[in-house]
Amino acid sequence: MRRSNRRDFCRSMLAVTAGLPFASRALGAFGQAPASPISVTRIADNLSLITGAGNNVLLLNGNDGALLVDGGTAERSADLLKVVAEQTGGKPVRVLFNTHWHLESTGSNDTLGKAGVKIIAHENTKLWMSTEFHVQWQNRTYKPRAKEARPTETFYTTGKMTFGNQQIQYGHLGQSHTDGDLYVFFPEPNILVVGDLLTVGSYPVLDWSTGGWIGGMAQADALLMGLANEQTKIIPGSGPVQTRVELKELADMMETLRFRFYDMIGRGMSAGDMFRANPTKEFDAKWGNPREFIASVYPGLWNHVRELGRDAHGIV
Repeated sequence: MRRSNRRDFCRSMLAVTAGLPFASRALGAFGQAPASPISVTRIADNLSLITGAGNNVLLLNGNDGALLVDGGTAERSADLLKVVAEQTGGKPVRVLFNTHWHLESTGSNDTLGKAGVKIIAHENTKLWMSTEFHVQWQNRTYKPRAKEARPTETFYTTGKMTFGNQQIQYGHLGQSHTDGDLYVFFPEPNILVVGDLLTVGSYPVLDWSTGGWIGGMAQADALLMGLANEQTKIIPGSGPVQTRVELKELADMMETLRFRFYDMIGRGMSAGDMFRANPTKEFDAKWGNPREFIASVYPGLWNHVRELGRDAHGIV
């Protein structure tokens, strides 16, 4: 396979993905789904899972205020914050975590940022939100977010804090779904929020335009496996609470597929060749149609091709 310049590569990938059904929930910011009722499920003494706001939102109801992990879409933000106020008796939101930059996770940033809420995210998430950039597989340009909507506190590797009487640990998940994904772990109630690293009923989306790729996703899944035990309640980006069993199923699949795809690109296969080879066939019954997934795997591999050790196959 001859190395092409980046512009030609991006044009070829737009052609490959043209007409593919990018309409699943995993797109989050990239598609608008019909509004569903917002509902609240108590999962610990002072922790609740809120669904229906665009993605899963975790609410920690503290003595002096509330903490949120993710904030849903902008379209559902007012409804979400109304529910939060009802659940907390009108306590103010003090802290908001963004698990990554996508709009289904950061839709409440504008409102809460203007109110002076501390917004915590990985440094890469703030960088994406602070600049204009083009998501090639959508052929869509994103403008910088308002200054008030950008994270006010960032980190690079890991962090920890206390909110009320809750210890909270958080950390970077590398270049996985994007290059700014993070987990948020509440060790005492044993609740782990993983955002879009764990998908329910569909293959993960690897947003290769902002740093996502299959190798990083597999490594992130392995890291999460080390944090969770059999009693951990795991909160995905969308869908019901999961367990370490479901996380292990995803981690095992990603580990198998990444080496399968490494071999395919090492043998000079194109994205079309990968589609036709049906590399995910034994997983499709659980994870659904793989077309979007394979379309995102291919360019992510090319972004990391020098890390794969395939010089003997003529890639580089």
